[in-house]
Amino acid sequence: MMKLKVSGMTCGGCAKSVERAITAAAPGVKVTVDLQSGEVAIDGATAKQTVVSAIEDAGFDVVGEAA
Repeated sequence: MMKLKVSGMTCGGCAKSVERAITAAAPGVKVTVDLQSGEVAIDGATAKQTVVSAIEDAGFDVVGEAA
């Protein structure tokens, strides 16, 4: 499982945008977005750069890995 800190998510719509972007770039992964903590968890086989690019292409910033 990969966990990333993402900035710029402020509402449920933002969370859905991030989730859609990741699942489009990496079909078959499970995505969980926690707006409160700004964390996105990705469960499944995919490259970190694929996920980071998808999030950034959706207009959000990946600021690092979550603990």
